[in-house]
Amino acid sequence: MSAAAAALALSLSLAACSSDRGSADRAGGSGAPAASSPAAAAPSPTPSVAPDAYRHTLTGALGPLNSALRAVDTAHEGSALNEALEAAATRADAAADTLHTSRTPDEALAGNGQLAAALRSLGRDLRSARGGGGRCATSPRVTLGTAEGPKSVRAAGRTLTALGYDPALHLPRTEQPRHRRLANGAFLRDGSRAGLGRLTVNNGTGSDAVVTLTHGSRTAFSVYVRHGSHTTIPSVNSGSYTVYFTTGEDWDDARSSFTRGCSFEKFDDEATFRTVRVAGGTQYTVLTFTLNKVLGGNATTSQVSPDEFPS
Repeated sequence: MSAAAAALALSLSLAACSSDRGSADRAGGSGAPAASSPAAAAPSPTPSVAPDAYRHTLTGALGPLNSALRAVDTAHEGSALNEALEAAATRADAAADTLHTSRTPDEALAGNGQLAAALRSLGRDLRSARGGGGRCATSPRVTLGTAEGPKSVRAAGRTLTALGYDPALHLPRTEQPRHRRLANGAFLRDGSRAGLGRLTVNNGTGSDAVVTLTHGSRTAFSVYVRHGSHTTIPSVNSGSYTVYFTTGEDWDDARSSFTRGCSFEKFDDEATFRTVRVAGGTQYTVLTFTLNKVLGGNATTSQVSPDEFPS
C-alpha cells in the first residue's frame, strides 16, 4: 500500500516536470535561463548630418535672402526702398522656415536655432523700418541701425562661424541718426514784411522749433528757433495771424519737418497786429510768444495733424 502510493506520487511529480518543459518550449523559451536567450538587436544610431550637407542647406536658405538684402542697399528712399524692405522681410521668413526644419549636425543645433530665430526678428525689423514718407519720417536706414534683428543675426553668425559653418549673410547698410539744425532766427519762408509790428518767440522747450504764421491760407513767414533761445521778427504787417509751431530733432528741409520726436501745434487764439496813428506818433503791436508752459501765461495751444501744418 505504501509502495503504490509512493510510486503514484513519483509519477505525478515526473509528469509535472515534463509539462513545465513543454510549456516553456512552446512559449519561445521564456522559462529558460536569460543567458540562453538570443540577445535583442540594438537600435541603429541616427546617422549624423554631414557638415557639407548642412553648409549646402545654409547656402540654399540664405542665398535668396542675400539677393533681397542687396536690393535694399541700392534702393532709393521712398516707395522703392519700402518695396525692397518688404521683399527682404519675406525672404528672411522663408529662410527661417527652412532652417527650422533642416537636419543639422549635432554641434550646430543650438547655432542653427539661434540663426532661425534671429532671421524671424530681422524680418519683423525690415517691415517695421518701412517709412511713411510724410513729415516726421525717420529714414529706414536709421531705424535699422538701432534694430535688434540685425544684431541677433550677427551674433548667430558668429556662433556658427566658430563651428566652421559661415552663414555669409549680407546685412543691409544702415545710417546713424542725423542732427541737422538751422541757425537760430533763420527764415524758412519769408513774405513781404513792411509793417511796424514786432514778434518775439522764446523757445524754452528741450527741442528746436519752427514757428509759422499764416494770414488766411497764405504763409506769412516761418522762422527757426533753437531750444533755449529766442528770436525777434520785426516789420510784421498789420492783420490777424494763426500761429503754428512744430518741435523735434533733425530738421529735414526736403520734408519741411523734423525727423524725430515731432510735435505739431497751434495757438488757439490768433495773433493780431495793429498799427494806428495817435497824437504825437504811431502805436503798433509788440507780441511775445513763449513755447513752453509759463506760470501766469494766457495762451493755450492745440495739437494739429502733420498734414494740417503749413509748409
